[in-house]
Amino acid sequence: MKTLLSKNYNPDVIACLASLSSDEVFTPPKIANQVLDLLPQEIFKDPNTTFLDPASKSGVFLREIAKRLIKGLEKEIPNLQKRLNHIYTKQLFGIAITELTALLSRRSVYCSKTANGKYSVCTKFKNEKGNIYYEKIPHAWNVGACKFCGASKEVYDRDDVLETHAYAFIHKTPQEILKLFGEKNMKFDVIIGNPPYQMSSNDSGIQAIPLYHKFVQQAKKLNPRFLTMIIPARWYSGGMGMNDFRKEMLNDKRIRFLHDFPKSRDCFPGVDIAGGVCYFLWDRDNPGICKVISHQKGEVISEMERPLLENGQEIFIRDNTGLKIVKKILIHKEKMMVKQVESISPFGIPTFFRGKKTPFKNSLTLFSSAGITYIEKKDVKKNINLLDKYKVSIGQLNPDRGGVNNAKDNKMNVITKVKIYGPNQVFTATYLLLNYFSNEKDAKHFMSYMKTRFVRFLIYLTLSSMHITLKNFQFVPLQDFSSNSDIDWSKPIPEIDKQLYKKYGLTKEEIDFIESMVRPME
Repeated sequence: MKTLLSKNYNPDVIACLASLSSDEVFTPPKIANQVLDLLPQEIFKDPNTTFLDPASKSGVFLREIAKRLIKGLEKEIPNLQKRLNHIYTKQLFGIAITELTALLSRRSVYCSKTANGKYSVCTKFKNEKGNIYYEKIPHAWNVGACKFCGASKEVYDRDDVLETHAYAFIHKTPQEILKLFGEKNMKFDVIIGNPPYQMSSNDSGIQAIPLYHKFVQQAKKLNPRFLTMIIPARWYSGGMGMNDFRKEMLNDKRIRFLHDFPKSRDCFPGVDIAGGVCYFLWDRDNPGICKVISHQKGEVISEMERPLLENGQEIFIRDNTGLKIVKKILIHKEKMMVKQVESISPFGIPTFFRGKKTPFKNSLTLFSSAGITYIEKKDVKKNINLLDKYKVSIGQLNPDRGGVNNAKDNKMNVITKVKIYGPNQVFTATYLLLNYFSNEKDAKHFMSYMKTRFVRFLIYLTLSSMHITLKNFQFVPLQDFSSNSDIDWSKPIPEIDKQLYKKYGLTKEEIDFIESMVRPME
């Protein structure tokens, strides 16, 4: 029994909660402290510094801040009870996301579910809430959706006994937020937290509305000295209404530190989030270059000070070593595959469309996730001129599920199986059209290129979700796939990789890094 306890006992209940669910991701104390380490530590010695967690769940951020203030203000306020009273009434503030998390946060921060309870560490509160606010508020419906968060009226306009998930921080104006705690001339020097990531827009939960960016944008409106939040990394490449937020973030010189976790489990044990997560430090008064820190398996694998946007690109390259490789490729000024790929329904045939089970006169062969059926030429709505070509495609889904497959070898395939479709063969919107050729030989050469670790690594650099689109090919250079090419495409895939490494001048360290990340594909 003693051995069992020594291996499994976790003395911190918040650390246990952090590994329970991926619905609302609780922050482990270890990560909370790593985030707090980004802040200049002298602020914990200042009795006037104010902190706000706008999405308090377990209260871990406020609890860990309190620990640092209790120590930091020891000389300023020697009497422990006076110090506690000052910290809890004048410096720490939270907005809980639900009634349950309000109680949990108060229990974590005040050691009592009521701020003025018998066991509360603060003796100055006159009400049960203290400085951890929660009020159930309604959504503001406008044409079937909430005008503040985009929640579906059909889903969230429901019985009062159910949680509305109308989060106060993004449903109130900045002025209303400052008035929540009854203080005149209220300000927040530090806004810190781990906000809700998304909200289902229908009962099936298939489509979800991002929320986290709204918390970041609202926090900036309050103009704190420092802002730091843990959020999904999907914003790196935009989409899902995130394009403006991506542009705003990548061009914001006040983001001075960005910690990147391609696999979410390296930040939140047991929690899978496609595309991984990140946390950042936004420093209002000290704009400059950003330090990007990459994490893998609980360790920092690289650090680099660099602009978040390089060479006018739209997508943030999250990998520091990958950025060096991309720069070597861009020197060649070759045409990139992003100009070639057609990722949205290449033949105008919906994913669900099915033809007849047996071929008929002048029929075309249709490939879909359900297998092979046969259709008429009139069913093809786009790219009819490609019917007599050899088409090369892959599936739209990333087989590594956006980094949540947690493979034992820690390597990735990046793309699904590469396939060639001959004349009079087409496919549904399930697949991406990568390229097309007049002869099968060149198509096979291109297929070999797509199977290289080199190409799949360049695609990986731009992935931050479970889906592959044309944007993910913006750093993949097109080659000459004819017999006149400088690359001998008849060689086995590993030999083609070696030729590409040599062409772009990659170092042994860079090659080893690529091959440590990407599996061979036969």
